Amino acid sequence: MHHSPPSPLRPIRYGVIGTGMMGIEHIENVGALDGAVVTAIADPAADSRGRGRAVAGDGVAVFERHEDLLGSSLCDAVVLASPNHTHAAVMADVLATELHVLVEKPLCTTVADCRRLIELDARRPAGALTWVGLEYRYMPPAAELLRLVRQGAVGTPRMVSIREHRFPFLVKVDNWNRFTANTGGTLVEKTCHFFDLMNLILGERPTRVMASGAQDVNHLDERYDGRPADMLDNAFVIVDYPSGARALLDLCMFAEATQNQEEISVVGDAGKVEALIPDDIVRVGRRDRDGIGAVEVRPVADAQIAHVGLHHGASYLEHLAFTAAIRAGQPPAVTLEDGLWSVAMGVAAHRSIDLGRPVHLDEVTGHDAAATHQESSTHHESSTQPMHTPVNRQEIPA
Repeated sequence: MHHSPPSPLRPIRYGVIGTGMMGIEHIENVGALDGAVVTAIADPAADSRGRGRAVAGDGVAVFERHEDLLGSSLCDAVVLASPNHTHAAVMADVLATELHVLVEKPLCTTVADCRRLIELDARRPAGALTWVGLEYRYMPPAAELLRLVRQGAVGTPRMVSIREHRFPFLVKVDNWNRFTANTGGTLVEKTCHFFDLMNLILGERPTRVMASGAQDVNHLDERYDGRPADMLDNAFVIVDYPSGARALLDLCMFAEATQNQEEISVVGDAGKVEALIPDDIVRVGRRDRDGIGAVEVRPVADAQIAHVGLHHGASYLEHLAFTAAIRAGQPPAVTLEDGLWSVAMGVAAHRSIDLGRPVHLDEVTGHDAAATHQESSTHHESSTQPMHTPVNRQEIPA
């Protein structure tokens, strides 16, 4: 069957695979969209199916097996929001169809699995959209920062700093997220978002990662089936790029006593731009104009947001872009390749912590990142054009 774009008069029919917290978030966002409706959900856990049905409405088709949803002919697009360690297998089934798909981050827990999905996606029919849910790009302050950097507000970016100081990991079904074997590790599960932003801001793929991290405070006394929880709760990660630019991640997951959960800073030879979330402001400073304490402060909002949800409206804006691409037959703004690199950087950071040394990305990817500098810069410039204005977690066993 040829998969043609839905008529502008017909709603895009969504299926949601995995109806835990993030799956419910997607159902709520789709429900707030014009021209879209959730027609089917799938989850192996009865409680989760019940929650999904309650949010999606009585008319939704409910499946225990994702295979049955995929074969139901009830959907034009699917959202994959199952636990990280299920992504590789479930996505392989999705990619065997002509359905459009938005897969939650991280794409997979290993680089090898990411590569396998890229190979499967290459066999898909033209027009079948495959999109990775790295929605932090769409948070209005982050999107405004990206816009300003592209406009030259800082000159040539030389340093990127991203701080996330937040609360501990939430409880998930069967406590799947307490184990690195299931998540890929904190620096894959949580901070793939920030590695993606680093690459997007700098327009390059990284060459080397140096990291230090530990599990110092959270989940220390938790054991499940005799196994101790093993998720890192804090880390510093330094990332080097071919141009000589560098980026820093500062993560602390026992820092909920804070003003802003995310702080993003970009400094170049001409100035500095900062985005603060949830204060939702951007600070802009020019070296030839401003001094310390005397920079421009701009509130940032996006009037398009109809559902704020768990990510300050970013997931809603992501769905706006996703559905617009479906209707226009456009390529994805967030590609499987983007997803792979965000995972690879987390894998390299964990390896750096384990080995006590810097890790080159080609140790993880098997590719020379510097050789792809020009290609990746061109890719990012084109793939992020849809972020015109202020451009999770997976929950349920699959």
